[in-house]
Amino acid sequence: MPCGRDWDAVAISPVLIGLNALANLRLSPRRGYPVLADHVSGVLYVMVPPGTGHLAAGVPGVRVLSTGAEVVVPWGPHGSPAAHWVSPPREEPPPLVRADKLGEVLRRLGAEHSPARRAAS
Repeated sequence: MPCGRDWDAVAISPVLIGLNALANLRLSPRRGYPVLADHVSGVLYVMVPPGTGHLAAGVPGVRVLSTGAEVVVPWGPHGSPAAHWVSPPREEPPPLVRADKLGEVLRRLGAEHSPARRAAS
C-alpha cells in the first residue's frame, strides 16, 4: 500500500521497542489502529496520519515511510507467520496513532536503553 496518502508508516526496529511504545501510549490492539509486525525483517510498522511521520524521526531504529514509499501488507484480516496485523484496521478510515506522541515515547525509551545510560546504572 502506498504511504503518504492515507497514512505515513513509522518503521520501528526491533519490534519489541515498538510494542513497548504502544503499551506506553496505552493503545489497545482492539481499537483498530493499523499496526503491522514484519517478523522476517524484525520491524513494527505503525501507521500515523499522512504528512506527520517526520515527527517520530531521528530516533535510532526508526525510519519513516511517506510519499513515494510503500508498505507490503498481509493478505486477509490477520496475515501469516511472516507478517501479521498486531492491530488490524477495523474502520474506514482507521484511527491512526499520533506521530508526535509516538516520537516522544520512542525518544524516552531510546534514552532509557542507551549505552551511556546502561553504563551509568
